[in-house]
Amino acid sequence: QVQLVESGGGLVQAGGSLRLSCAASARTFSSYIMAWFRQAPGKEREFVAAIAWRGGTTYYADSAKGRFTISRDNAKNTVYLQMNSLKPEDTAVYYCAASTITGWIRVPERGRYDYWGQGTQVAISS
Repeated sequence: QVQLVESGGGLVQAGGSLRLSCAASARTFSSYIMAWFRQAPGKEREFVAAIAWRGGTTYYADSAKGRFTISRDNAKNTVYLQMNSLKPEDTAVYYCAASTITGWIRVPERGRYDYWGQGTQVAISS
């Protein structure tokens, strides 16, 4: 069983930045693909970004490209999401997810992730 705990959410003005963190309890954290998803009110949960085991490979949703950066520190069992140039449409609950499935495939699909955090609220004011 893997526990994921997100932190770093909050209320910021448009154009501002936030850094989300996700701490994992897994002893084999470096063997998981990690990702961030988000869910806005009334909408389905959507993929934001994913990062491979050693952090050398990343993948972003179009909405995140150029503004968000996913990274990980395997020594600290933590994955991060640096969000810059935030927009009101980025307002959502952000979830951290971990996948034990091997292979860098289907990374934007919710179904490939085995473990989820409880989420952290991000609100962007205009």
